[in-house]
Order: sequence, then C-alpha cells, then structure tokens
Amino acid sequence: MSTQNNLTIDSEKAEKMRLEEVFKTINANKNGLTSDEAAKRIEICGPNSISAKSESTLMKLLKFFWGPIPWMIEIAAVLSLLAKDIDDFTIIMVMLIFNAMIGFWEEHKASNALDALKKGLALKAKTLRDGKWSEINASELVPGDVIRIRLGDVVPADGKLFDGNYISIDQAALTGESLPVNKKVGDIVYSGSIAKQGEMVAVVTATGGNTFFGKTALLVASAGAVSHFQKAVMHVGNFLIAVSIILCIILSSVVLYRDHIATGSINLIAILKLVKLVLILAIASIPVAMPAVLSVTMALGALAMSKKKAIVARLQAIEEMAGVDILCSDKTGTLTKNQLSLEKPVVFNAENEENCILAAALASKEENNDAIDLAIIDGLSDKSVLEKYKQTNFVPFDPVSKRTESTVTLPDGKNVRFTKGAPQVIIGMSEMNDGNKNKADETVTSFAKRGYRTLCVARSDDNGNSWIFLGIIPMFDPPRDDSAETIERAKTHGLKVKMVTGDDIAIAEETSKKLGLGSHIQAATDLFGDQSPDHLSARTAECIEKADGFGRVFPEHKYGIVKALQSRNHIVAMTGDGVNDAPALKQADAGIAVSGATDAARAAAALILTAPGLSVIIEAIEIARKIFERMTSYTIYRIAMTIDIMFFVVLAMIFFPTLPGSSAAFQPLTAIMIILLALLDDIPIMTIAYDNTIVDPKPVRWNMANILSISTVLGFFAVIQTFGIFFIGVHVNGKEFMGAVITPQHIQTMIFLQLVVGGHLMLFVARTKRLFFMPPLPGAPLFWAIVGTQIFAAAMCGFGLLVHKLPWQLIGVVWIYCLAWMFILDFVKIITNRLLHFTSNHQKAFLHRLNKHHGKEV
Repeated sequence: MSTQNNLTIDSEKAEKMRLEEVFKTINANKNGLTSDEAAKRIEICGPNSISAKSESTLMKLLKFFWGPIPWMIEIAAVLSLLAKDIDDFTIIMVMLIFNAMIGFWEEHKASNALDALKKGLALKAKTLRDGKWSEINASELVPGDVIRIRLGDVVPADGKLFDGNYISIDQAALTGESLPVNKKVGDIVYSGSIAKQGEMVAVVTATGGNTFFGKTALLVASAGAVSHFQKAVMHVGNFLIAVSIILCIILSSVVLYRDHIATGSINLIAILKLVKLVLILAIASIPVAMPAVLSVTMALGALAMSKKKAIVARLQAIEEMAGVDILCSDKTGTLTKNQLSLEKPVVFNAENEENCILAAALASKEENNDAIDLAIIDGLSDKSVLEKYKQTNFVPFDPVSKRTESTVTLPDGKNVRFTKGAPQVIIGMSEMNDGNKNKADETVTSFAKRGYRTLCVARSDDNGNSWIFLGIIPMFDPPRDDSAETIERAKTHGLKVKMVTGDDIAIAEETSKKLGLGSHIQAATDLFGDQSPDHLSARTAECIEKADGFGRVFPEHKYGIVKALQSRNHIVAMTGDGVNDAPALKQADAGIAVSGATDAARAAAALILTAPGLSVIIEAIEIARKIFERMTSYTIYRIAMTIDIMFFVVLAMIFFPTLPGSSAAFQPLTAIMIILLALLDDIPIMTIAYDNTIVDPKPVRWNMANILSISTVLGFFAVIQTFGIFFIGVHVNGKEFMGAVITPQHIQTMIFLQLVVGGHLMLFVARTKRLFFMPPLPGAPLFWAIVGTQIFAAAMCGFGLLVHKLPWQLIGVVWIYCLAWMFILDFVKIITNRLLHFTSNHQKAFLHRLNKHHGKEV
C-alpha cells in the first residue's frame, strides 16, 4: 500500500526539481546514507516492495467449503438428514471437513514452497552506505540512498540521476515507449525499467508503492502459472467428471424406472437415498485431489531444485526442462571456471609488459566485480600505481561493442582514453600497418590454438579519434573439473550439449575437444551472414543442428540458434547472463540465467542458477524428469481408479439388482463405504510428491494418447478384478465359508476391502514403467501411507467399524486375491507399454520412409 511521507518525492515532481532541491527535500547528499539513517528511514517508509492483499487464514479455509464439489457433498449431507440416516450424515460431514483440511494443508505447503523460491529471486541493488559501495536486497532501499545502475540492471526504485556520462533505459513495460530512452544527469529513472547501455549513479526518490510502477502496476504472481502438463491433466479431470455424471444419470434413470415407475410404487425415502448414493458415487469418482496433488508435486519439486542451486522462476518451466533434448551452454563460467590467469603480454606500442597491463587496468573498474577486470588488476605487480591516475569516465563492457573504455587523467594532468576488448574489435579500430596487423592476428590465433583467450589494449590521445595499439594480453580460463564428466552424464540422458561462446573459433575448438563435445564448431558470424534470426534458411537451420558448438557469437545469434533448433523439432535450453541475452532466454523452451547474470537476464529466464557450472543444469533436468514421472504415474492411477469404481458400481446395480437365487434388493456398496473409499484413497495420493522415481534416459514429453491407453487398460482389468471378488461372494452366498455363513452384507464388505486394497496396490503398479518390485522402490512417505491405510481398512472390516464385520480368514482371502491381481495388472501394464512402444516405432519408421520417398528427411 502507498504511504506518502516527507522523505518521498513523486516522480513527476522530482523530474521538474533541480538536483539541489531533491537532495534538500529528502535530506540526503551525494555520499549516500549511513546504515543507522537507512534503518530509521525504512521504519518510516517501509520496505521497497509492493504488498499484495493477503487473504486471512480463515477465508482461505472457508473457500474449501464453497464450490461444485463441496456443494455436492453438502447436498448429500442434507439428503441424509431428510432420510434420517444420522450415521451417513456424520460420515459425510467428516468427508467434507477432511477434504477441506487436505486442500487447505496442501495449498499451504505449495504456498510456502513458492515463497521460499521467491526469496531466492529477490533483486539486488548496488548502494553507497557508510561511504562504501555494497550490494543489498533491493527491498531494503530507502529514499536518499545513492545507487549505481549499470548495463543489465533492473532499476530497483525511482531515482534522479546525478553522476555519470549516459545510460540507455528500456521503460517500454511502464510507459509504452518502444525504443530505449537515453538518460542524462537530472533525468528520472523508474523502478522496474531495464538498463540497456551505460552506467550512472542516482539518488532514490521513491520506493515501494510510491514509485511510478507501484502506483500503476498490478502485482502478478507468475510463479503460480499453469503449465501445459497441468492443463492437459485438467482436461483429463474434466473428461472423468463428464463420464461420472453420464454414468450417474444412466444409473439414476434405470433404477428409477425399474424400481419405481415400472412398478407404480414411488417411495420418496428410497428416491432420496438413491439421489444421495449417486451424489456420493460421483464425489468419490471425481478426481477432487488432482489440483492439490499437481500443485504440491510441482512446488516441492521446484523447492528440491532450489536446494541444488537452480531456482525455478515459473513452475511451468519444469515440464519444458524435463523435455529438453538440446542444451546450448555458455563456455565462460559454465563449462570453464571463469578463474582467469594472465600470461606475459605481447607488446606492440606499449613501453613494456607492465605498462601494457597498466593500460588494461585503467580500462577496468574493480568495484564492478567483473572477472576479466579483476584478473587484469590482479596482474599488476603493484596495484598502488593506480592511485596516481584518476578515472573520470568509464563505459563498461557491452556484448555488442565487445570492449570497455575509460577516460583517465594522467599524473601530468593530461586526459587520455584507454580501451580493452575482443581482438577483432581493438585491432579493427587501431591504426596499424599491414605487417603489425598480420603479426597481431597470428599472435591471437597462436594463443587460441593453445586454448588461451586474448585481450587487446589500445590508447587514444585525441579524444577517441584515433587509437594506438598497445599490445595483446593472453589469459587462460581452465575447464571446470566436473565439466567433462557432466557432459558424459548429459549424453546418457539423451541430452546434446552445444557450446556457445563469443571467443574465436580456435579457442572454442580447443575447449570443445578437451570437454568431449566434438570439434565441429561453426562461426556464428559466418553462419548467419545477412540473414535475419527470424527468417533463417532451411540449410542454415540444418547446419546449426549438426554443429557441436558456435564461436564468435553475438547475443542476436543466440536467439537465431534457438529458433533454428526449434524449427527442427527440438526442445531447447539456452544459457545467458547479459541484458542482450533476454530475447534468446525468452524464446528458448527453457531459458537459463547463469550464476551472476544481470537482473534483465534473470527476469527473462525460466531457471536461475545460483551456483556456476554445467552440473547444476543437468541436476535440474534430472529433477524435472522425476517430477514429470510422478505426475504421470498419478494421472494413470487416478483415471484407472475412476473407471474401476464407476463402471463396477453402475454395472452391478443395473445388471444385478438382486443376488442370484435371492429376491432381496442388493446394493454392491453402501453410501458410507463409498465415502470411506474416497477418504482412504486420498491419503496415500498426497504423498506421491515424495515418491522415488527413475530418471528417464530420454527427454520426456506429455503423451496424452499413451497415458489414456495405459490407464484405460488398467481400469478395464481392475473392473474385472472387482467383479471377480463379487462373483466369489455370490458363489458362497448363504453357505459356510471360512468359519462364517456368507450374507449379502459380507459380500458388500468384501467388495469394499477389495477396492481399498486393490486400488492402493494398483498405485504401486502405476508408479513405475518397470515391474513394481524393481528399483526404485516406493518412497517411505508413500509406502507407509499405503500400509497405514491398509491396516486401518483391515481393522475396520475385522472389528466391524462402520461396515459389516468380516472374519479375519476372509480378510486374508481378499488380500491374497488382490496380491495375485497385482501381478496380473503389472503384467498387463508391461505388455501395454511394449505394444505402445512397438506401435510408436513403426509409425516413426513409416513416416521416415514416407518423407524419404518425397525427398525429405524427418
């Protein structure tokens, strides 16, 4: 909520004010605040964040009593009261409260997991406090803080610029301006806009709800967006609801006609009980827990990723990560250590080697914590020499210009410029004769063949009109210790890793060979030529697909590489760290912001790494595939169970209104049994998020046809299984069996126990594509939840709690029967999977031959 105070200046007003007025109004100066003053101000102004309206715990709980499913349960409870079935009413109310508590608890867990993820995504800000530059959470900023904004930063608060040469700001999301706006001293920058070029210093004028963004934008919780997988499963849920309702209508119509209309005797109480039974049957069959199970599985999986140093910015990215088959990875910092060591410079026009390094150090800025800048400065034999020089202006590295530049006042008072950057850029802008130019090119190539990166250094004494080439500084960035091993691991997962680097081809080839990525490296500049990344030729896309990696890559090339690979039917992950990488990260199926990425790259990415290295990405893909497997196994189980319950009850009530040899009406399950069945089914399902799963050796994609096929076949055989126990009961009805004379009530309890036991054992079958007793074995929470419900169900039947009492010997018979069917269902599952795999391979082979016949390759 916005809380205006005398320390905050409205952005429109601040833009019209002179700098001196701004500093005076907010009682601050160019030296920033002290920590004590900042602490006082945050008490007055509040945190630099926009608070969403929070719903009370009570309201969160009450919403689980409102909606189509709760209404159905509540109507069933009212009908029980009208029919004076107090036992049924009590159990139905327990079901209503239980469902509400389960939904509330699962939403609470998912919400906590998402909150933990959001903490990892918090923006940072460079601020001047206590006379020192430091990085703090952007939420801790207050009016009067002095902040530095540089290339790639998301502006953390509204502020007025007062120092620096220029900065280019993209504020399209706030103001609608399509092009970045160049800002200068005295201009206002808005919270939420992105720095595209340059670097400047500003004083914070407004924070939180008082910013331009805070007053005009609505808070959107993107982390809770629904994935394609969830949408597909919701369609399955809607389909099951439709099937349940149709079967319930058929059942109601047949029973009403047969028992009431055809006989001419209408019994109101009997009709009320029928309506109640049908409602309860629908409730038990509808996948009520499906949204909660999916949300918790996704959220807890994302939390597991965060513990592996990979933060999911959008939950739907998990599905894409599970299906990734090509990973385009940056070289520096991901495949290599980004720990640069300097070798002896090759001097051209510098006085000596030390002077060449000094020139490069003067074109660096230590406080920016750039790996190259720090390596250069550390390469000086005496860092104190820098104190003799004054850096009056600095333009940081830009991925387009590929160089840094500074204006420096020398000890004699003369102003000169220094620049360092990519060899092709610095050599191209320097005045050199052909002999020296060839020597420089040969030196760079020679170092590149040995895996060395090179920086070239130049100096300008005439305000940048001409440049003197000073020399070449070689640097070595060794591969990470685990990179080669991780790449081999990626290959076993069906994942192709392609290296992407701005370095020269020779360096890229050398690094690629060392890591086992292959040596077919393409120069992006030559590959793309004048083609637009959005309109690449089929030939170029094919070359990109066949390449092992890419050198001389500019940010726009990354976008084109992603588009080309997607056009070849690949699911692509792309890494990036700079503001210019944002289009590629957005276009990729899974954009990955590497450790130390700019705010803009993090905002565009689906996955944000908080630790360097390729292994973090591979572990995230493994976890994503496990999450995918859990959700798939749950979906298969839930469809099969719905088919089992609905079709058995409806068919039994239509075709067996009485037991053979008896004229008494027979109902296969009582209303209480159906409610208990629904309650006992939901408990183990809630633990599936913690189950152990295999990592699929190939990228996984959502295959609705396969899931429906497997679940329908399992459901069909489960119906046969349930009818089997029914016919066993019919066969021994009225006879002595296992120490008791079997009655219709015994048969009802046998069917109830079989559905509980058989249903949960089917979950063991559905959870894996392998034989159910092969590793990975069920997770402890899932296993003990199932064992617990089985003990409870057996105790209910053995002691006659809410159901007719069964002899313990008969309970044992039901258990042995269900265990035998567990092996049958597992065999059916294996055969079905193999048939689907066989059919799929034949379809692919047919399409391949067909396309080949037409002169195309798939």
